[in-house]
Amino acid sequence: MDDRDTATYRDYKRKGLAATCGYGSSPALLVVDFINGFTDPSTPLGGDFSAEIGAARELLSAFRAAGLPVVFTTIAYRLPERDGGMWIRKVPALEILRKGTRMVEVDERLRPRRGEYVVEKRFASAFFKTDLEDYLAARGVDTVIMVGCTTSGCVRASAIDSISCGFHTVVVADATGDRAEGPHRANLFDIEAKYGDVVALREATDYLATVTAGGLASRARDDFHRWWNQPAAGA
Repeated sequence: MDDRDTATYRDYKRKGLAATCGYGSSPALLVVDFINGFTDPSTPLGGDFSAEIGAARELLSAFRAAGLPVVFTTIAYRLPERDGGMWIRKVPALEILRKGTRMVEVDERLRPRRGEYVVEKRFASAFFKTDLEDYLAARGVDTVIMVGCTTSGCVRASAIDSISCGFHTVVVADATGDRAEGPHRANLFDIEAKYGDVVALREATDYLATVTAGGLASRARDDFHRWWNQPAAGA
């Protein structure tokens, strides 16, 4: 984000906004809605997110190498008008996101691996009416590092709910995109001011390297597998 050297940002800082929450010791990667319905420019909802996906792939590889939790989200409707409620009325283009179609599949450039959780949601936030908060908490996660699209929609909504749930919330600017530059930049500014830390890809990968070097990754990984291998309640 390159809006920190502005009079508005300096005024925000002077008034007590845009502080830094920083990182915890047990991160998870949240890949928000990099699904074909959004990443295929030919669709009504789509845009060209090639550069952002390239950055997300680099961070995803680092998380996988460290054995840390990775979560993807998708939006999927069986009956869009029923399942999506007023959001479908507001954004009728969401009707293309139907269960069982290519539109709701994670982009093949970021294809989830076995054991990587895919959250199926019906609304903007990855946390709203899903089990994501419980999933992360059960695995000892204290830091959510976020990439995906769109910055003004599901990324912003997920960042707000992430910090509301008490997680260190980090949005990687160059791995996050929108259909237009204006909404992208404006919403990164707002997230940085109120809902999370907006960082460059290199800062995120450097942080992950410190987690790995400090042995924190192995402890987080052990915690993750301990919880992952527990039988489901009532099983």
